[in-house]
Amino acid sequence: MNIPCILIPALVGLICGILGYLIGKMSSKKGEVFHSKYLQEQKTTITNLTSDLDFCRSNEVKLKAKISDLENKSLSTVNNINTFTSNRTPSVLFNSEAAYAIFGKRIKENDLKAVEGIGPKIEELLHNAGINTWKKLSETSATKLQAILDAGGESFSLHNPGTWTRQAELAYSGKWKELKEWQDILDGGKD
Repeated sequence: MNIPCILIPALVGLICGILGYLIGKMSSKKGEVFHSKYLQEQKTTITNLTSDLDFCRSNEVKLKAKISDLENKSLSTVNNINTFTSNRTPSVLFNSEAAYAIFGKRIKENDLKAVEGIGPKIEELLHNAGINTWKKLSETSATKLQAILDAGGESFSLHNPGTWTRQAELAYSGKWKELKEWQDILDGGKD
């Protein structure tokens, strides 16, 4: 047997084994470096996401507080509106043109002087007593109206408020024609 023939394949095998081992070692180091970089990127991403989550939670708390504040303000506004509207006397839709067509003069809504027998001074007395709308006047008894007039002095106590409640009801209801026809029959607001 020829030694160089056996020795050459053995040497080639040994060289291939060493080269394979070295290449494997180098590859695993590159893999470890790559894996290490990947893990570092993941840690950075997790840190950033955690930071973003904390920021969002902080904003959520602030926004919930703002929403609660706005809801309270809204509720307060609604309560104020409800109080305002409940303090207002509901009225039939006032039509000044219809009143003008019947009376031939402009009449303002809730002008108590539209009731025959009520002039500016009596209107002022009624306003001071809290009667400032046709509706309120229509709901006030003649006895109470007479008491208001009596309290105003001798010159007011001579007036008779017996028809004022019904006249105010007609004005409030927008029944101008009926009111005008009745006032044509009345004498200074008296039947």
